[in-house]
Amino acid sequence: MGVIRSTESLKAEAEEFRQMLLQGTGTSPWKGGPAGAGRQSEGDEAAGGGRMVCVTSAVSFLGFAIVHSLFARGYSVRLALETQEELDKLRELQMFEEMEEGCVSTVMASVADVDSLSQAFDGCVGVFHTSSFADPVGVSGYTKHMADLEAKAAERVIEACVRAPSVRKCVFTSSLLACVWRRSAELNSGRRPNAVVVVDENSWSDEGLCRDKKLWLTLGKTMAEKAAWRAARGRNLKLVTVCPALLTGPGFRRRNSTASIAYLKGAEELLQKGLLATVDVDKAAEAHVSVYEAMSNGGACGRYLCFGHVVQRVEEAAELERQLGMQGRLTAAAGAGDREDGSRPCLFELSKRKLCRLMCSVRRCTYDVYV
Repeated sequence: MGVIRSTESLKAEAEEFRQMLLQGTGTSPWKGGPAGAGRQSEGDEAAGGGRMVCVTSAVSFLGFAIVHSLFARGYSVRLALETQEELDKLRELQMFEEMEEGCVSTVMASVADVDSLSQAFDGCVGVFHTSSFADPVGVSGYTKHMADLEAKAAERVIEACVRAPSVRKCVFTSSLLACVWRRSAELNSGRRPNAVVVVDENSWSDEGLCRDKKLWLTLGKTMAEKAAWRAARGRNLKLVTVCPALLTGPGFRRRNSTASIAYLKGAEELLQKGLLATVDVDKAAEAHVSVYEAMSNGGACGRYLCFGHVVQRVEEAAELERQLGMQGRLTAAAGAGDREDGSRPCLFELSKRKLCRLMCSVRRCTYDVYV
């Protein structure tokens, strides 16, 4: 959302999405235009009837992966598209003529318009809000103005979920960035010398610090997540937020470069503190869907940190630089203060224990990224 892509790039992503659907379902399950799925009660959902969900920014890097994971588990998915361009490029692949009804539908919805969002969500039991703003001409890919826009968009999404009678649950994509930027004075207060500071779901980035350091993506993600929680408070909606690390995976430089560059602003400092982490996009999608399913019986609530690997060694930083086309910044930061074995001392610890417990309960620990 908010990124202007070339025709070739968008067509390549659309074709990749088409192949993903074919692999995930064995057919081409597409239905053009808004879907009018029937409304289900929460009881219907528990009985297996509530399988229609909506994914915002469904053609994004993470949105693709979430849709794929939902298909693998038998859900019907409504793709909420932000621009006519996205829909037109998908239509150019002539996907609509041969698609079976009921598995996939598309609808245009703008995060600037609560009414269009609520119409898009109507008939769905759950919503996955993955949308994010990005500036294709900005140096960092994200601006201060976009942080304010993203916070307002989060409020509208929650309001739209509440207005749609069928919606019971919302999984909101935040970011690990919303947890890791805090002032040294705050971290050192009452702490024993050399004691490890644990960063978990109770940790929030300091908005003032983000403004001081011009960390606009961090500010936007922090403001947006807090806005979502405020908007959902006291409403008839179950909300859970997932805070993924830097998304990686096949083709992530091509498909997620703008967001990656914005994420890595200030990455040298995060790396030195042991707070720079990555997660494979398919694993992040798996976490989103597992959290959603666990919400039905009260097994999921609050926030979940989602990461697979903490970048610490010089060679790891060099590989990340190579993949993103960066120029030695992370390698220099990684080399500062290393031990003889190539690792580095760290007074901070990222904790994914909450997500690990949930994943173990629903998947019997079959995904080693969470253990």
